[in-house]
Amino acid sequence: MNNQSQVILSLGSNLGNRLENIQLAIISIHQTIATVVKVSSLYETPSWGFDSDSFYNCALVLQTSKGAEQILDEVLQLETKLGRVRNNEQGYQPRIIDIDVITYNEEIINTEKLQVPHPHMQNRKFVLMPMRDLNLDWRHPILQKYLPELVALAEDKSNCKVVQKLEAPLEKINLQQYNYIAIEGNIGAGKTTLSSKIAEDFNAKLVLERFADNPFLPKFYEDQSRYAFPLEMSFLADRYQQLSDDLAQFDLFKDFIVNAYKS
Repeated sequence: MNNQSQVILSLGSNLGNRLENIQLAIISIHQTIATVVKVSSLYETPSWGFDSDSFYNCALVLQTSKGAEQILDEVLQLETKLGRVRNNEQGYQPRIIDIDVITYNEEIINTEKLQVPHPHMQNRKFVLMPMRDLNLDWRHPILQKYLPELVALAEDKSNCKVVQKLEAPLEKINLQQYNYIAIEGNIGAGKTTLSSKIAEDFNAKLVLERFADNPFLPKFYEDQSRYAFPLEMSFLADRYQQLSDDLAQFDLFKDFIVNAYKS
């Protein structure tokens, strides 16, 4: 079960080396804000709403446990770090990087700081077409339409053309080559957290040790010297049975198994 939230960001650049700006933003988002699990193709689109050089645009999907406004705050900080300069002039302006929070799950958020879904997304092909590339089962919570429908209905007739494919950071980590990954460590080391994150980010089946079902655990706390060995043997036997059961049940919807065990 995925307990993280899904966020869609739209990225754009029309100053300097646009490709490098976009790629650096993707890497920085992945390293400092949230896990980037999908990235669209790179599109070139005319400037929208003002006369300027054309933009490179893409969309990406994040998985995160952070709230929407925290994501927004960190995105704004990253824009500044990457060279975005904001001024008080009215209207649209060229920019080295532009990062917009488009969606947060299928929630409707309307605050002074943030509106999601982005109130103008349905009018902008440079947002919609990269989003469609992501192949998400996402429906606009206000308009009640999926992305292919929004693209077809958009009044924006701009020529948005694909420039090249972009690689998501996780695509460089090929955990799917393994059938089974075990994470072991002492109690409190973070095994469950790490295993859960791997399962969510890489589409793995999560298997956790069944402490609650072990009959020797309460007895161990009453008499450790007597029940330490039976407890460990029961854990070992249960681990073998659990692993045998899970490996025997082929899951069409998961790529591999990851589990966390006390070493």
